[in-house]
Amino acid sequence: MDMAKYAVTAVVTEGRSLRAVAGATGRSKSWVARQVTRFNAGGEAALALKKRGPVRAPNQTPFDLEDEIVALRKQLDEEGWDAGASTIRYHLLERDGRAPARSTIHRVLVRRGFVVPQPQKRPTSSWLRFEADLPNERWQTDMTYWHLADGTKVEIVNFIDDYSRLVLASSVMRVATSKSTLAVMRRCVERWGLPKSLLSDNGLIFTGHYRGSYSALEIELATLQVSFKHGRPYHPQTQGKIERYHRTLKKWLARQPAMDSIPALQRQVDRFVTYYNEVRPHQARGCPPLRAWRERDKASVVIDGEPVPAQTRLRYDRVDSTGKVSLRYSTKLHHIGVGRAHAGEHVIMLVADLDVRVLSETGQMLKRLKLDPSRDYQR
Repeated sequence: MDMAKYAVTAVVTEGRSLRAVAGATGRSKSWVARQVTRFNAGGEAALALKKRGPVRAPNQTPFDLEDEIVALRKQLDEEGWDAGASTIRYHLLERDGRAPARSTIHRVLVRRGFVVPQPQKRPTSSWLRFEADLPNERWQTDMTYWHLADGTKVEIVNFIDDYSRLVLASSVMRVATSKSTLAVMRRCVERWGLPKSLLSDNGLIFTGHYRGSYSALEIELATLQVSFKHGRPYHPQTQGKIERYHRTLKKWLARQPAMDSIPALQRQVDRFVTYYNEVRPHQARGCPPLRAWRERDKASVVIDGEPVPAQTRLRYDRVDSTGKVSLRYSTKLHHIGVGRAHAGEHVIMLVADLDVRVLSETGQMLKRLKLDPSRDYQR
């Protein structure tokens, strides 16, 4: 029995005085009198405690804003995109120019039943994190699987930038090989520049260490003096950033129609990559990855004591029988003398506007020159 009901029973039923009941309950005489008055006016229901203050707190999130948050959450989730509090806040800012705090959005999602507590998960604070300080300081690469509409298994080779989380390439193929992975890396370098280092797991397409040999990717990176590192076996957390990208990609693909061919799936993946890089805000950077990649200077490889400019492009050639290689600049073909002693050797040319470096397969600098556009032959 609650105190109000006890006081009313003592006065009305037992006939005790207000002063006696007040002394017994430790309340004031006026409080006992108010409870008796309420009971006489409305019975026991009138004794229930009533909430004081306004019906809705003035600093509580407005209902229409809560509905907008929920609608955006549903839209992003149905389309397969990330729909966490940070992402919702970013889209509200881009669309309306204002948005509540991330914690407020999270509380709305919890209150509306969109967030399921997971106390069994390991807390984020327990992880040892590492992160590059500049774009192109470290790339991560890995391969994951998907299926076509008929159940055919395909493989997707991915490269991302560790600092900005920019997806550098996401290439679908029937079976990934060391050679095809090298081709994907070359396209990344052609578009985004040379990385200072590369991180991967110990898959055979990346390293031949466990077979006592070297992969095509290892050989080329050594030639370009790019540091190549591998995570500990059976420890995917080392490549956590690209593993998380795989999860995001697969979540989106699962919401899309199944494709019946590799070219069709590649177009689907390309659409996702464009959205991921240019529209979707990454929680680690607070903006889309492409914006984060563009906002900072790029780390660069150092060859023979000099940094390689970020805009450097690669060209692969073979020295002809007369000791020359060819290079096209502004639609005009130029020939560069390397020496008959290197006839038949495969070389890599690093071209940054007019600055040209010719490297052997072992990374030796065979030639460096300032290209003269007015001359066909460069001695």
